[in-house]
Amino acid sequence: MATVFTLFGMNVVHEAAKESLPPQQPNTFNDYVDFLKRQVHSPRAITPALPNTHTKVRIQCQVRARIPTNEGGEMFLYLYKNNLDTKEHLAIVYGDTLRSQSLDRTWENETMMNRIVRGAYYGRLEEVVTEECHNLSLTSDQVAYLERQQAEAKKAWSPCTVSPLVRIHSECFTGETVHSARCDCGEQLDEAMRLMQQAGCGVIVYLRQEGRGIGLLEKLKAYNLQDLGHDTVAANVLLNHPADGRTYGIANAILEDLQLQQVRLLTNNPDKIMQLESFGAIKVVERQAMVPQSWSSTPVSSHVPTATEDYPRLISALHNLQPTPSSSPTLPGSPKKELDKYLAVKIKKMGHILDLPQRL
Repeated sequence: MATVFTLFGMNVVHEAAKESLPPQQPNTFNDYVDFLKRQVHSPRAITPALPNTHTKVRIQCQVRARIPTNEGGEMFLYLYKNNLDTKEHLAIVYGDTLRSQSLDRTWENETMMNRIVRGAYYGRLEEVVTEECHNLSLTSDQVAYLERQQAEAKKAWSPCTVSPLVRIHSECFTGETVHSARCDCGEQLDEAMRLMQQAGCGVIVYLRQEGRGIGLLEKLKAYNLQDLGHDTVAANVLLNHPADGRTYGIANAILEDLQLQQVRLLTNNPDKIMQLESFGAIKVVERQAMVPQSWSSTPVSSHVPTATEDYPRLISALHNLQPTPSSSPTLPGSPKKELDKYLAVKIKKMGHILDLPQRL
């Protein structure tokens, strides 16, 4: 039996653990996990840099589709495959001035219908088939019409000439889908979408890096440790994970594929800027802070204009709104307190750039 680590004053042992003292400088994954454990409660427990990898990131946009939104706008959803993992990473693109180079390349033996099905078209598609059509075949007249339409749309297209808003966002099921108050991930995604739809241009690179890279299973375990009093950094480290295991090589490759060189990045995380710029292809010309609504004195206004005559109906609808059902009773003040604690730890231990309210 050998000690794996000490928790609550007790040695956690395992038969398969090796009897060895950790080196002074972390050189392997296990070494820097040990390094983090030794400074869990220090003011700044930041993950040491991992060794450089010589594996070149290769990505390919497999499909693009237009997504209309409930607010009256629209976006294009790009789905990417890569050579590092089997996950389907995404780019949420606002506006029609950004295009994927890998998507636009002509594939071997593909037809006009093949290109349309995978979203490699210009402009807007038109309804050219009838309800009686039950296959993917087009008539010669339909093909000729689409070829003319695509030629005109391609000629009229012009690329983006400004540095667009960009958000590199890691998947968060708890924050985005079940509206957890343990983090502000859902709020950040919503705000990025609002700003980009308002601007008419922008990119959200949506990476499948749940729980700062540890996955949903381990993230839920970390939540239980947080309920015992550990913060979000300490909980990850106690489970043998880095404080932040996210990487942004795939995000860099996606932005390159969208032919971007300079971006205005929506982030509070300096590590995200450093990692992105380290690849040499993308320059962050401006950082725009993501201030949580509960910390901001400026309310977020809707980007959807409302006619004056609609106000009475709008007010009536708001009064009739019912709260979302919950499986547990409401705890007054609890959600805000948990979010405040989470954000404070990210500032104090992970170096996020955000002004901490005086009350914290």
